[in-house]
Amino acid sequence: MSNVDYSKYAKLSPFELKDNLIALAQSKTDRMMLNAGRGNPNFLATVPRRAFFQLGLFSATESEFSFSYMPEGLGGFPRPVGLQQRFDNFVLENRDKPGVLFLGKAISYVRDQLGLDADAFLLEMVEGILGCNYPVPDRMLSISESIVKEYILREMGVQGMSKSTLDLFAVEGGTAAMAYIFNSLKENKIIDYGDKIAIGAPVFTPYLEIPELNDYQLKEVLIHADPNIGWQYPESELRKLEDPSIKAFFLVNPSNPPSVKMSDEGLAILADIVKKRPDLIILTDDVYGTFADNFKSIFAVCPKNTILVYSFSKYFGATGWRLGTIALSKDNVIDQKIADLSTQDKADLKKRYGSLTTEPEKIKFIDRIVADSRNVALNHTAGLSTPQQVQMVLFSLFNMMDSCQNYKKAVKSVVRERNKALYRQLGIDLPQDPNSVDYYTLVNLEDTSRQLYGDDFADWIMKNKNPTELLFRIADEIGVVLLPGSGFGVEHPSARASLANLNEYQYAAIGHSLKRFADESYQEYLEFTKKK
Repeated sequence: MSNVDYSKYAKLSPFELKDNLIALAQSKTDRMMLNAGRGNPNFLATVPRRAFFQLGLFSATESEFSFSYMPEGLGGFPRPVGLQQRFDNFVLENRDKPGVLFLGKAISYVRDQLGLDADAFLLEMVEGILGCNYPVPDRMLSISESIVKEYILREMGVQGMSKSTLDLFAVEGGTAAMAYIFNSLKENKIIDYGDKIAIGAPVFTPYLEIPELNDYQLKEVLIHADPNIGWQYPESELRKLEDPSIKAFFLVNPSNPPSVKMSDEGLAILADIVKKRPDLIILTDDVYGTFADNFKSIFAVCPKNTILVYSFSKYFGATGWRLGTIALSKDNVIDQKIADLSTQDKADLKKRYGSLTTEPEKIKFIDRIVADSRNVALNHTAGLSTPQQVQMVLFSLFNMMDSCQNYKKAVKSVVRERNKALYRQLGIDLPQDPNSVDYYTLVNLEDTSRQLYGDDFADWIMKNKNPTELLFRIADEIGVVLLPGSGFGVEHPSARASLANLNEYQYAAIGHSLKRFADESYQEYLEFTKKK
C-alpha cells in the first residue's frame, strides 16, 4: 500500500472509487467485508409487495376469464362489468393470505377517504398490473396520479395546496428525474451554456458532475452548508442566490451525506429570497424527507418556483423498482419563462414540439419533460410502465392507511439505532440534532481525532495523513468500505457511512474497527513525537 499513488484517485466519483475500495476490502478471505459506502437499504416494505403479487394473481385470472374459450395460457383484457364483485369474492376467499386483506381495505380507503371512483380505480390497477396497455395518459395513470399526489403533499409537509393545482410525472427513479429535468431545462432555453447555477453542498455527487458535462457546461456556484451549525446553510451563503445571474438552485433536502433537513429558519430565508427573485428556479431532491421528523419541503414554502423530485427507493426499500416522481405546481415560474422567450426561441420550440399538438406553445413544462424523455417523436410511448405505477400506488396507500405510522417509526428507529451503535464503539459523542435524519453519517477526520486524543494529535493527523490513503488503509487493513466526503462537496476530510445497508452489530463492528485504527495512528503519533 505504501507505494500507491493516491492522487490519481482524487478526481474519481466516490461511486467509482468505491469499486477500488471494495476490491481491496475483499482481498483477504479471513474476514467479512463491511461495505458502508452503499446507500441501498437492507430493509423494505413487505405488505404492499405482497399486495402487488396477490393483485397480479387476481388480474391474471380476470384476463383468462375474458378468453375462457381459448387454450390455457391465452388471456384478454379484463372485463369491467362485475369486476368489483369478483374482486370482493377474491378477497373473501383469500383473506387469510398476506396482502389480500390490505387490497380490500385499499379499495375502501380510496373510495371512502380519498373520494375517488373505486370501480375505476380497481380497473386501472388490474389493467396496470397486467401491463397490457401503454400508460394512458402518458405522464401518469389518472387515478394513480391523484393518489400519489395525496401521498406527496402529506409527506412533503405541504399545507393548503389542492391536488388539482399539482402535476406529477412518474419516472424511473430519482436519477431519471434528474436527467430529464436537466435536459428539458436546456432544450427549452431555460439554461444555456455558461449559465450560473447554484448547488447546495455537500450534495449527491451527480448534481456536481452533470452541470460540467459538455451537454451543459454550466458554471457552478456552491452554497456551502456549515458543519458548525448542524450542516445548515448560513444566511450569508443562501443570500448568494440574490445574484440575478444565478438561474437555478439545486439541492438535496434532507442532505446527502450530512443527512439533515433544512431548518425552518433556512426555509424562511429562502422564501424571502424568492420574493426578491421571483425568477429563481429551485430543484429540490427530497428522497430522504420521509425519514425526517416533521419534514417540510422547500416546495411547501416556494411552490411556484420549485421542481420537486421524490423517489420511493430508500423509504420503501425499492431501489430496484425505479420509482420516482417529478412534481410541479400548475402555476410555476418555468412556464412563465417559456412564455417570455424571444420570438426566435419560441419558433424553435414550436418546431420541436409541433408534432404533438396544433398549439405547441401551450404545452406545459412538465409535459415537455415527458416528451423530451422520449425525444419527442416517441412521446406516445412515454411514461413509467404501468406495473411500476401500480406498485407506486400501493406503496403510497400503505403509508397513508397506516394511521399510527408504525412502518415509518420502525425504519426511522432502524437507522438511528445503527448510528448510535457506530458512535458508541467509536468512542465519541453522537451528534444530537433535531433536524438529523441519520440515513448517512459523516465521520469527520479532524473532529474525531480531536475528541479521541486531543488537539495536538488532530493537528498531526491533518498534516501527515492523506484522507484518500486513510480510506484505502481502512479498506485494506480492516475490510471496511467508506466513501470520501470530498466527493460530495464536503470541504473537510471526512468519510461517509451509509446507515441503511448493514445490521446494527456490523455498524458497531465498524465503529470498533475505526477506533482501533485511530488507536494505532495515535501510537504512531507518540512514536513520532518521541523522535522530535
